Amino acid sequence: MSFQVTTAFVQQYSTNVQLLLQQRGSKLRDAVSVGSYTGKAAKAVEQIGAVTAQKRTTRHGDTPMISTPHAARWVFPNDYEWADLIDDQDKLRMLIDPTSPYAMNGAMSLGRAMDDEIILGATGNNKTGENGSGDQAFLAGNIIAPAATGLTIAKLRAARLRLAQAEVDMSAEPLYFAASAQQLDNLLGTTEVTSADYNSVKALTKGEVDSFMGFKFISIERLPIVAANTRRCLAWAKSGLHLGLWNDINSKITERPDKSYATQVYVKGTFGATRVEDAKVVAVDCVEA
Repeated sequence: MSFQVTTAFVQQYSTNVQLLLQQRGSKLRDAVSVGSYTGKAAKAVEQIGAVTAQKRTTRHGDTPMISTPHAARWVFPNDYEWADLIDDQDKLRMLIDPTSPYAMNGAMSLGRAMDDEIILGATGNNKTGENGSGDQAFLAGNIIAPAATGLTIAKLRAARLRLAQAEVDMSAEPLYFAASAQQLDNLLGTTEVTSADYNSVKALTKGEVDSFMGFKFISIERLPIVAANTRRCLAWAKSGLHLGLWNDINSKITERPDKSYATQVYVKGTFGATRVEDAKVVAVDCVEA
C-alpha cells in the first residue's frame, strides 16, 4: 500500500480517514451530453449541414435537387486506472478500515481525469469525416481575446453573443461557463453581479457566483493556461460537448495472494470527449494576476 499509511496508525485521534483537499470527482460530466459506446472509436454524431431553399419562379418547373451536406464528429476512448494495496497488518494497527476511503479517493481521481478529457475535447483538435481521419481545430472566431483583463461583463456578453449568433436556443438549452476561482473573484468585484438588481442569486450574499447572464457557472482549476498568465475559460451550450463512455468509473476490491494476501483497491474507467458543434463552444481568455 502507500508508504504514507503509517500516518493513520492509532496515534491519531480521528476515527475517520480524512480525504486530502482536492476536487471531488467530475464537475463537468453533468454539463455535457453523454453516450455509451463499444469498439475502438465511435461516431458521436452524424451531422447534417444547413441547406437553402430555392425560390420557385415558374409554373411546372423542374424539381430542384439541393444536396444535403453530411459530416461526422468522432470520439475516441482513453483508459485510466488507479490502484493501491492495504496490508492486513495495517488494518490491525489502524482505528478504521481504509478500504472504502481508498476506493473513493481513486474514483475521485478518475473523475478529475474525465474533466481533463472533456476540457481537451472542448479546446483541442477534433476528429471528423467518414472514418475519423479529418481534423477540426477550434474556431478562431470563437476565441474572446484576453485584452489584458480578467473575466469581465464585456467578455460574458461577447461569449453570449457568439452563441446567439450560432442560433443556440437559449430558452430551451442550458448554457454553462467554466472558470477558475480567480475569474469568479474578478466577477464578484463587478457591480452588476454583486447587485441583487442584476443577479437573482444574490452573489454578494452567498459569497459566490452561481448563475448570471443565462450561464450556469462551474468553478474548476483544471482549465488550461494558453499563454503567460492567461487562463482559457469556456462557455458552451450543453449539446455542444459530448462525453463518450466505454467503461464508466468503477472499482474492485480484491485479495492479492501474490502480495501477502493484501487487499487491492482498484479503480478504472474508459472515456473520451469531443465538441459536437464548434459554434456552440466559446473560449474566453482571461489574464490571471
